[in-house]
Amino acid sequence: MWKELLPIGRAGSGGYRRFAWTGPDAECRAWFRAQAEARGLAYEVDANGNQWAWAGDKDAGDAVVTGSHLDSVPDGGAFDGPLGVISAFAAHDELRARGVTFRRPFAVVNFADEEGARFGVACVGSRLLTGSLTREGAHALRDAEGVLLPQAMEAAGLDPDALGPEPERLARIGAFVELHIEQGRTLAAASDSAAAGSHRIAVASAIWPHGRWRFDFRGEANHAGTTRLEDRRDPMLTYANTVLAARKKARLAGALATFGKVTVEPNGVNAVPSRVSGWLDSRAPDEETLASVVAQIETAAAERGGRDGVAVEVTRESATPLVEFDHALRDRLVELLGGQVPVLPTGAGHDAGILSASVPTAMLYVRNPTGVSHSPAEFAEEDDCAAGVVALADVLEGLV
Repeated sequence: MWKELLPIGRAGSGGYRRFAWTGPDAECRAWFRAQAEARGLAYEVDANGNQWAWAGDKDAGDAVVTGSHLDSVPDGGAFDGPLGVISAFAAHDELRARGVTFRRPFAVVNFADEEGARFGVACVGSRLLTGSLTREGAHALRDAEGVLLPQAMEAAGLDPDALGPEPERLARIGAFVELHIEQGRTLAAASDSAAAGSHRIAVASAIWPHGRWRFDFRGEANHAGTTRLEDRRDPMLTYANTVLAARKKARLAGALATFGKVTVEPNGVNAVPSRVSGWLDSRAPDEETLASVVAQIETAAAERGGRDGVAVEVTRESATPLVEFDHALRDRLVELLGGQVPVLPTGAGHDAGILSASVPTAMLYVRNPTGVSHSPAEFAEEDDCAAGVVALADVLEGLV
């Protein structure tokens, strides 16, 4: 399975460009369907584009579901998302090999557009499913080329007018477990000082609150060679100062703040920009800290903009509150894995976090030796991935 999926959407950087509703995404979705049908699982696509592969009666209720996503960030790694989907199918195979009788319906799921790389909002498929993203909100999403999300979905054969919450579907799910590579090296660091092979797997405790904000800086375009520095209204200066302020405010608060995407108009080497737009990703241990950090960054941007003659506008594009995974399910996973497994929080968002408001949800992490993620250097050892499959199968056997 891994070898089949590995070449799809691979870029010259060695990373992946599997953006929602593009050719590589369609290939990944075709791969998912083929895996479902090869196992005799009932395949379906819900109204929001999420793919499901069912064993048992999907309408019976109290289902056990596992999976993740197949799309990527720009030049992302091979493991973030796909490891959870591949491991879900592999765990299904392991349960069948063990002769496990499924007392509850079981499904593998691939959530659509988890990374938000194309349209700017993360976890679109699961947000629509739960209602945390409205149909109207989804219809307004537009990519960098000006293509609206409904147009992209319609081109892929889906009905954008059908988007929206599916409470009946959610009510039929009794538990959702998502396996994911650890995005950090807490497990690897613990293993460095422990016996070889220790701490390959962890159970998630919580996801930090996080969000995305667009900062628009509007100045005045002018000639780079004839405009005196004191006569300029240069939005790039305001943006650059805001990036530095974000780093400082986050560091002082014990939070995280990243400007990872920027657009410039008119984007000429010999032109003072007229507009710079930068996207802030910020995360913190609690919602009060997150709100405070973002507010301080906004204030710093506005104050610098006032000195530079630049107008600053901030738009919140998405926000996810603190997610505490279901304590009973979390404790059950720890018990099923022998009671000694580490329990870790994370700053990374996941579909499991979105579903947690509607469904008992838990996560497993697989050790990442470098801690690198959202990069071609993202990696997990084959033995650790195999241990993740066994752990997921052990958990599912205790649940199904």
